[in-house]
Amino acid sequence: MDTLRPKIYHITHINNLDNILRDQVLWSDAKRLELDMECEIVGMSEIKRRRLKELEVKCHEGTMVGEYVPFYFCPRSIMLYILYRGNHPDISYRGGQSPILHLQADLGAVTQWANQNNVRWAFSDRNAGERFANFYNDPTDLDEINWSAVNETDFRDMLVKEGKQAEFLIYESFPWDLVEKIGACTTRIKNQILEILGNDTCPEVEVERDWYY
Repeated sequence: MDTLRPKIYHITHINNLDNILRDQVLWSDAKRLELDMECEIVGMSEIKRRRLKELEVKCHEGTMVGEYVPFYFCPRSIMLYILYRGNHPDISYRGGQSPILHLQADLGAVTQWANQNNVRWAFSDRNAGERFANFYNDPTDLDEINWSAVNETDFRDMLVKEGKQAEFLIYESFPWDLVEKIGACTTRIKNQILEILGNDTCPEVEVERDWYY
């Protein structure tokens, strides 16, 4: 990974793609609840509650983690591994990793857009749902991220596990036109994505088997 120009990755179920295309944005959990949107939930219910009600993004006082759209700095995240295993007691979803899409964007392009449009953004040095997460909103602080952990594929070590879950957060909504690529697990899912996109030629859609377990 080029840490000078990192990519960021949001994971979502393919069943959510129609709504995303309709609205032309990814919504935060808080906004999704406000809008009473139907969607395929693949996250942990207790962590989602904590992000909405208890955990503040400290560099943007008064805002909660759940008010931001979350991204990882790597594909093949630990969260995806949990979905792949399909046995976590706090997740009702049991559909495996195949229907999960990776939406890739360029961090530099995203922060430039956000700054030009006065949209708040931040990043954390570990899972933003953890109470001890540190938050930053200055690109010069990107070295606070443990990039070796982000790129690691073996995350049994606790420090690696923490560092790999660093997140990028953007307030309330994320524009669809900043998604530069969709990574799919299989050719079948790729073809379903292309069918949903219809005549849209952007973003690029590719099978990225290395992004999955």
